Amino acid sequence: MNIQGPAGLEIDQLASFGPLFWRDPPPAFLELLPVAVYACDAQGRILWFNAKACELWGRCPRVGDDSELYCGSYRLFFDGQAITRDQTPMAEVLRTGIPIRGAEGRVVRPDGSDVWAVVHIAPILDSDGNVEGAINCFHERVGGGRLEVPDARPEDWLRVRDERLAATYEHVGAGIVEVDQDGRMLRVNQQLCRLTGYSAAELLGRTIFQETLPADVDADREQFRRQLAGDLERYTVEKRIFRKDGNHFWASVTSSSICDEAGKFLYAVRVQYDITDRKRTEEVLHRRMEEQAALFAFSERLQRCTSPAEVYEAAISAITRALSCDRASVLLLDDAGVMRFVAWRGLSEAYRLAVEGHSPWAPDDAAPQPVCVQDMAEADLPAEMKKAILAEGVRAALFIPIVQEGKLVGKFMAYEASPHMFDGAEIEAALALSRLLGFSLSRIAAEDARQATERDARQLAAIVESSDDAIISKNLQGVIQTWNEGAERLFGYRREEAVGQSITMLIPADRQAEEPKILDRIRSGERIHHYETIRRRKDGSTFDISLTISPMRDRTGRIVGASKIARDITERKLAEARLKESERRLQELLAAIPAAIYTTDEKGKINYFNEMAVEFAGRTPVLGSDEWCVSWKLYMPDGTPLPHDQCPMAVALREGRPIRGVEAVAERPDGTRVPFIPFPTPLRDSSGRIIGAINMLVDLSERKQAETQQRLLLNELNHRTKNNMQVMQSLLLNASRAAKSEEARHVLEEASGRIAAMAAAQRVLYATTDANRFSADEFLGAVVETVQETLPPGVRIVRAPATGILSNDIAMPLALILNELLTNAAKHGITDPATEIIRVSLSESEGLFELRVEDDGAGFELEAVRQKSSGLRLVIGLARQLQGQIAVTKIPSRVTLRFSAGRGA
Repeated sequence: MNIQGPAGLEIDQLASFGPLFWRDPPPAFLELLPVAVYACDAQGRILWFNAKACELWGRCPRVGDDSELYCGSYRLFFDGQAITRDQTPMAEVLRTGIPIRGAEGRVVRPDGSDVWAVVHIAPILDSDGNVEGAINCFHERVGGGRLEVPDARPEDWLRVRDERLAATYEHVGAGIVEVDQDGRMLRVNQQLCRLTGYSAAELLGRTIFQETLPADVDADREQFRRQLAGDLERYTVEKRIFRKDGNHFWASVTSSSICDEAGKFLYAVRVQYDITDRKRTEEVLHRRMEEQAALFAFSERLQRCTSPAEVYEAAISAITRALSCDRASVLLLDDAGVMRFVAWRGLSEAYRLAVEGHSPWAPDDAAPQPVCVQDMAEADLPAEMKKAILAEGVRAALFIPIVQEGKLVGKFMAYEASPHMFDGAEIEAALALSRLLGFSLSRIAAEDARQATERDARQLAAIVESSDDAIISKNLQGVIQTWNEGAERLFGYRREEAVGQSITMLIPADRQAEEPKILDRIRSGERIHHYETIRRRKDGSTFDISLTISPMRDRTGRIVGASKIARDITERKLAEARLKESERRLQELLAAIPAAIYTTDEKGKINYFNEMAVEFAGRTPVLGSDEWCVSWKLYMPDGTPLPHDQCPMAVALREGRPIRGVEAVAERPDGTRVPFIPFPTPLRDSSGRIIGAINMLVDLSERKQAETQQRLLLNELNHRTKNNMQVMQSLLLNASRAAKSEEARHVLEEASGRIAAMAAAQRVLYATTDANRFSADEFLGAVVETVQETLPPGVRIVRAPATGILSNDIAMPLALILNELLTNAAKHGITDPATEIIRVSLSESEGLFELRVEDDGAGFELEAVRQKSSGLRLVIGLARQLQGQIAVTKIPSRVTLRFSAGRGA
């Protein structure tokens, strides 16, 4: 039945007004209601009740008392059984957020009387959908017997509640899921399936954490752990949940524990509302607030910036903050109209080099507009540039023009790591940043210009007063207006004597006609550069002078006078005369030198040659046309063509250094070839700037013939020396075999070995093209190989690669030393040839050679054996000849000889 209140107000309608006044309703209003009513907060504490509630309860409960939760009844029966306070319909509504309508129960009063009551309970939800309380409107049931009377028994309210709850469970606007203690889904409603896109069969058995974005899992898992532990009965969390299509939505999830009578956790009911729209709105609002904050901070910071670098740094910070990106850059047009990076954050050098210079606008674009690239992978860009951009991890970018006084001066860019559609608000914020940036750069440029102008004016005034040149200004009638100290020194007139006088007082009588012509040229706006003439001093003497005269204009651009800089060039004129005489004598000197000589300007154009150069080249060079060389054709010594722009003279001018020690071959027009050595040398002026070069060509024809004869003689000498050493070694070997004395045989064998070592060194020495120097590695290899042949079978010598170049007078002493050390090591240091070896090395470092001979023997003391061993005495004597030092160690067994690399060089 429906119970009517004032003006026809139904109980369901009354409950719907709860959110408007549920915490603090007007008492007068409550007492006018025709039903009993009370409210509880989310924890079940009674907040208020009216007199009709006290009448039905038979008592008045204590407001806010934790011992009187959910209901003011003394005792309450449903379905014929007494229930606890946390089993009451009010407790159910606060736990689930699901309203209960028309449930019936028996209220037992403290005096033992009872009444049947029908309850209507509505939950109160906050803006996020969380239960923050509930209102219960209840009234006495009229016209029915007690529930225990069979013919008057009402419906089992629990069954009705469950049926109603099941229907509500499936159709409620919130997603509901029941989960076990592992978070596995036991039951889901239709709304949850609609939210996630999964069917109920697909969801059951999965965990609530599988459907959560990884970034949000930990917070939810920790709260759920506390709920399982009993620390929390209910908690609410906001998190992102995956949909089946791979997207996700934001949800507000309230997880409530369902426990048995003993308080043991049975399962949790999780109610979740889709709050994606709210989150998006919050995000957009946050972004707008952050953009405004970034603009304000940027504007405030710009007031303190005093240099472009500070402005750039402030701009980068503002861009990254306002557009929520971590990478940004500022580029400005250089003098050539090319976009150059001036500031950046989070960009590699390789990326900057790859994209620098690219601009979506032309330098003269009058109205450049922002450019948004949503996905770089789809952008129409050159392949190499796109490759570099994607390699940098840039997937989206915003190009914002920087404009000053209607002219494009640069751009700034914001970068995103994933595809991104820049909305209108972001672009507007970016344009506001651009305007602030352009204005600040203009302000700093204007301030710099003002300071520069003031500085230049002060410097100009100081220069004018301190200049040694005469600086004079005059009006268009030729009357002197200003007169500096340089003018006083040059002309002899004091300032007060000159100012106000006609400039003609400085002009000799025979040159008075010059002034009217000069004034006419000034009136026409012409500037006169380095006009050389003669002027007169106060004492009447005349001198050579150079004048530079410029028009002077007023603010409107009208010519009102002229400024004149006068310089005494008497010394220069004398110097020019002396220079001409010097050049004449130099040309006579160069013509008299019996060698081909020519000169070029700084670009390599030939501007002078002597007769010997004509004779050498077999042709007459063309002045101002021929480049680099006077020769018809050039070749390398091996016959390879040598282009003129790669000849020694071209290299000398290009690299600004003299070229020495190279040879070339010149071919004359008649086909004859001349080997020569060039000596190109750059010529510089007093400031060090290259103004040309001079080259002398030395004909090598006769020297080449002499070298050929010398090589033939050396080859013949080598052949004869080699034959003589072989004969000597053969004689010594034969003599050793025929000797009857063991001592004689030993001496002859040692001598033979020494001759063999000397012969090996001699072969290396005369096998080189330069008979004065030879390779240390070739020398060491030849001597070791020769000594190896004289050693007993099985004895092995292992040598390391040698370094350095040896001089020829070192060869023989070093060969003998090496022979003695190796044979001595084989004789005294090798006891088991199968496991022991002799090691030898020869290396050069910082001008010193070091020879090492090591073996696996016990070693020896130098002083103990030097008097007993003739071979060791020979080594020591030869070491003195090389001005070297001998060192001996026992562990390892090693003899070291150190000597200078430059000896004999």
